[in-house]
Amino acid sequence: MEEKLKQQPSNCIKVVLFGPESTGKTTLSKQLAEHYNTQWVPEYMREYLQKKWDQSKETCTYEDLLPIAKGQMKLENEMTLKANKLLFSDTNLLELKVYSEVYYNESVPEELNKFSLENHYDLYLLTYIDTPWIPDDLRDKPEEREKMFSRFKESLEKYKLPYAVIKGDKVSRLKQAVTIIDQLIIKRKSEHNR
Repeated sequence: MEEKLKQQPSNCIKVVLFGPESTGKTTLSKQLAEHYNTQWVPEYMREYLQKKWDQSKETCTYEDLLPIAKGQMKLENEMTLKANKLLFSDTNLLELKVYSEVYYNESVPEELNKFSLENHYDLYLLTYIDTPWIPDDLRDKPEEREKMFSRFKESLEKYKLPYAVIKGDKVSRLKQAVTIIDQLIIKRKSEHNR
């Protein structure tokens, strides 16, 4: 199982859209991939759990976490091979780890914990809760969005990961993200020219 949670080596800049449910991560992932003419990695958890819900009306269990993690990394590794210098992920294993801690009393499968911290990303875009809550079969606890946002932010700070908070409507979020990513690209180029 461990190899299936490991990130494949790559020279592309990896950016994760990170944060609570219904905060525009998928929308911004798609916008950024289109803007930079590259790939984005969908959230595998959504596909996996929607299929489970449609078949049995059951929600996520602790036993689902590793299959979800495996599916997420399979998608990420596939998209990395197709990416054009940048890759945008609509979640990653650290987000799954945060949800595991919240929903399962701080319990996280050992392999998920390990690779959520070992896999490398150049930037996290933490999506703020100023977007409308859009209910669906899988989302829950809209009243806890602020608490969840704080939990995601704390995890980034705890592990000293590079991040920026993205706020506002779709247009301003895209503009903020592009400005930050363009700076990251310039920084990366100058480091390679040394």
